[in-house]
Amino acid sequence: EETPGEYFYAENGKRLKRYRGMGSIDAMKKGSDDRYFGSGSVVKVAQGVSGAVQDKGSVHRYVPYLVQGLKHGMQDIGAKSVEELKRQLYAGELRFELRSPAAQREGGVHGLHSFERKLFAA
Repeated sequence: EETPGEYFYAENGKRLKRYRGMGSIDAMKKGSDDRYFGSGSVVKVAQGVSGAVQDKGSVHRYVPYLVQGLKHGMQDIGAKSVEELKRQLYAGELRFELRSPAAQREGGVHGLHSFERKLFAA
């Protein structure tokens, strides 16, 4: 209900919705080719896909987890509010670091025989 398109059901009973990437041939036929400089071109080359995605439910179920993730991130930075975050940014006190793929791997879970990944608890 929160995104355009009609729902339909797969053979296994899962509720799906059509997905059309903006670089797909379907989208270009509907006018998105202007974005990809293809409106004057006779030959269209897809830079995206069309398909179907499984219905994951309302975004309202996800928002509390998003908010909590933002709170954790802001706590790590040391900002108690969005206003404080902006103040730190404009005062030059806020610093972002570019991390290499190797540093990202090292910062993740590693060296364990096994682990269980739970993104959030309901």
